[in-house]
Amino acid sequence: MPHIILEHSANVSDVADMAGLVVVLHHAALATGIAPLDALRTRAAQRDIYAVGDEYPMNGFIAVTARLASGRSDADKQILTEALMTALSDALGAAQDNLMLSVEYQEIDPLCRINKNNLRSVIAERNIRHEGTRRGC
Repeated sequence: MPHIILEHSANVSDVADMAGLVVVLHHAALATGIAPLDALRTRAAQRDIYAVGDEYPMNGFIAVTARLASGRSDADKQILTEALMTALSDALGAAQDNLMLSVEYQEIDPLCRINKNNLRSVIAERNIRHEGTRRGC
């Protein structure tokens, strides 16, 4: 049930490829092994109304929130947040000069959430078929 949510001020779209950032963060989360492929969802939400710092027009923000089920170690939480910040910063390069960047880890309380994942079996079946075609079956 991991969620990676990239919330950003509208002006960030002028200096960065938001769709590309979603993919970069998705892959960074997967690479840690902490966020499972069959449950990870990564998305961006643009904020059109915002004020950042001294309200200079080029000031902007990107706030990444990683929401995962409870039970992960503090070390895993730190690995994930650091991997996301590194990927974000590397992908932005000089575009981050006027941006405030943050990455936050939030635990999802299982008592306060109902989740139905229909993709788990679909992805597993797709991977089985893909493995069969690679072996020449």
